[in-house]
Amino acid sequence: MSWRRALGRWRRGVLSALVHRVWGVLQQAGSISPESPAGRRFAAFGARSMMAFPTGAVFGERWIEIGADTMIAAQVTLCAGMMPGHDLGDKPVLRVGDRCVIGRGSHIVAHYSILISDDVFTGPYVYITDQNHSYADPDMPIGRQWPVNMAVSIGAGTWLGAGAVVLPGARIGRNVVVAAGSVVRGTVPRPPHTSPSRRPPRRHAVSCATRCDCGS
Repeated sequence: MSWRRALGRWRRGVLSALVHRVWGVLQQAGSISPESPAGRRFAAFGARSMMAFPTGAVFGERWIEIGADTMIAAQVTLCAGMMPGHDLGDKPVLRVGDRCVIGRGSHIVAHYSILISDDVFTGPYVYITDQNHSYADPDMPIGRQWPVNMAVSIGAGTWLGAGAVVLPGARIGRNVVVAAGSVVRGTVPRPPHTSPSRRPPRRHAVSCATRCDCGS
């Protein structure tokens, strides 16, 4: 019996190593880069940028621009429009700047205008959208009311913590820290200027309870 157990352990070890090796090859082959066929479908996909495999839902690439040196983690959803094939006109509606990092499992869903400036980092599972349900008619089911679009902008150097939600109409300034789990709408200004001594500016922390207009 001992040799059978040893053989079983050996087989499991070989299979495990093979699975991990194959998965590593698939991850490398499936990643999206400027040179890949998938990367060329985007309106722009900057030099040395990468979107890891497996991705989330990705469609409307004609209306999505990715800057240079930007890293997009696995299982990130990037969508322009309500569904594949939705014509959004002549101009991109989703722009991600240079040197950004989009955390694993995040969703960025654009219909009108989302601008993510340079050097923006997000934690995992961040949600950003420029469209929301309409509640104008209290007698009509929400799902049957036409949604409302409002532009979103996120300033350069900002950090969005894990699980943050950025709602339509949000305007986040430069170098803002949005706390994990926050819900952001409205205007969040950049940090105040420092004294003339030119010390590096202090990060401006935002939490749902203090700075965000959460409507709750």
